[in-house]
Amino acid sequence: MQVYLVGGAVRDELLGRPVGERDWVVVGATPEQLTDLGYSRVGRDFPVFLHPQTHEEYALARVERKVAAGYHGFVTEFSPAVTLEQDLARRDLTVNAMARAADGTLIDPFNGQQDLAARRLRHVSAAFVEDPVRILRVARFSARFAEYGFAVAAETLELMRRMCVAGEVDALVPERVWQETERALGEPQPEIFFEVLRSCGALERIFPEVAALYGVPQPEKWHPEIDTGVHTMMVLQMAAQLSPSTTVRFAALTHDLGKARTPREHWPRHHGHEALSVQLVNGVCDRLRAPNEFRELALLVAEHHGVVHRAQELRATTILTLLERTDALRRPDRFEAFLLACEADARGRKGLETQPYPQADVLRAALAAVKPIVPTAEEIQTRSGPVIGEALRRRRLAAIAALSQVPPPPR
Repeated sequence: MQVYLVGGAVRDELLGRPVGERDWVVVGATPEQLTDLGYSRVGRDFPVFLHPQTHEEYALARVERKVAAGYHGFVTEFSPAVTLEQDLARRDLTVNAMARAADGTLIDPFNGQQDLAARRLRHVSAAFVEDPVRILRVARFSARFAEYGFAVAAETLELMRRMCVAGEVDALVPERVWQETERALGEPQPEIFFEVLRSCGALERIFPEVAALYGVPQPEKWHPEIDTGVHTMMVLQMAAQLSPSTTVRFAALTHDLGKARTPREHWPRHHGHEALSVQLVNGVCDRLRAPNEFRELALLVAEHHGVVHRAQELRATTILTLLERTDALRRPDRFEAFLLACEADARGRKGLETQPYPQADVLRAALAAVKPIVPTAEEIQTRSGPVIGEALRRRRLAAIAALSQVPPPPR
């Protein structure tokens, strides 16, 4: 029995990146042998075991055969006769198909180290086309390693295009699409994920609402970049700079979806795109089965980002209504995430990336002003709920109106 460190841990070590999880491959062993040594089996489709002390994953070397379309269309075979090279050959990219032996020897049958040096993401073999998830993984690795200068190899991008034309990408299940998307949103440059998907033709199949934004014009006065698709990627890039939150980044990605559905005869104006965006956000979240926290924030940003951009011009009544509709008093953390996504929208425009966003501070000050205003003991004892609510609203309006940034009420 021989044990090898494989995959991302070897890659990241060679890149000089911090090594997170470590995965191991066991060659020349049976499930019974590992169980006898105290390992706990956790794999259902193929034998994966947890080490009795470290709890790291140890998988028996295996090979895979494609028998049907889609992600689940594989038969996995394992036995003590499967070699390390056969196990590495089933992996997606050469940079992920390296191993390190117990004595420190690097095993690199597919020249992954050479591709690391060339900053190239290249497929291991023609079997790459058998698994559509690999399209998402390549795009995600592109988002992770773009800061190191990595790019997808031309021949790998061509394979990805062929997979899209063949319809293989249509076999992706929603859960796996969302899993890869959420992970990509957490990468240093998440916009690269969507740009790679677009370059191979997968974006229009997986995220047609985002793909539809490209070529949609906006008024140059407010959007020097003009193209809504370009703007969306700039907003996502800015969101990644402002916050590590994947919910903020998802809201940035989806905030303007409705601009592709406004009447073409009115372009580059997009009156009413907020309501259309709300419908499309719900559609995306339904299709991909996105968690509620992603849906909720994305809907708020899609509906209200235009109001936030005008915060310095708003009356106290409008500001308080915004705080109420976003449930800012009860969910201040989500409101802060909401403001960050709106700031990303304002600064995700050509030439405006470094501009301040005082609108967010106006609304933060308004929230701070109304937060201490609660019912008095006397009100609770002597007044009905609607009466208390009206009294609270009057006091909160007065507190917001007293702020120097808020316009005075009309006479």
